[in-house]
Amino acid sequence: MEIIKLKPLSVCDTNSYIVATNEGNAVLIDAPADADYIYGEILKHGLALKKILLTHGHFDHVGAVADLVEKTGCKVYIHEMDQAKLSEDTDGLLINLFRVRGYKPFDKSIAITEDDIIKQDELEFDVLHTPGHTSGSVCYITGDVMFSGDTLFARSVGRTDMPDGNYSALMYSMEKIKDLGGNLRILPGHMCETSLDSERKYNPYLI
Repeated sequence: MEIIKLKPLSVCDTNSYIVATNEGNAVLIDAPADADYIYGEILKHGLALKKILLTHGHFDHVGAVADLVEKTGCKVYIHEMDQAKLSEDTDGLLINLFRVRGYKPFDKSIAITEDDIIKQDELEFDVLHTPGHTSGSVCYITGDVMFSGDTLFARSVGRTDMPDGNYSALMYSMEKIKDLGGNLRILPGHMCETSLDSERKYNPYLI
């Protein structure tokens, strides 16, 4: 498994990641914006995009979904509680709050839920439902890596003061993450990489 971090995209400087399999296929974690750039990076590494795994349904994580599906025919996965944000829940998508223009709705995503396992070649991505930032926020765990979206950041957590945010739910999710076994490499939706051991020690929301 190779993980390629793309440059921050969208007005929110959102992280996204290409996960390459041994068979030359790619799984994309979040699709913030600029489908041409993302697709170009996938081709540059000699990969074929098969799946997009969305950590939640805010515009800065899903803006390139429709165009990437059009280019590649890939499948798109999102938690069932955030699925409507892709197609009809514009308030939940935050495009009204941030005055975003040009978003292309997408209504062909595959709904996932807690404990689902998404497979691509030799890789398995375990779905951990972590509500709080949105009701359908998830983390994806594969091997010793967790893609935490906007649930967990280095020394911080995702905002809960926007539509569909819930602080109590987020604190429940922090307990779930804290109780995960061992150490994990944490690749978040914004800012820098961290580790679960580090967050257990220094993050005030996990202590």
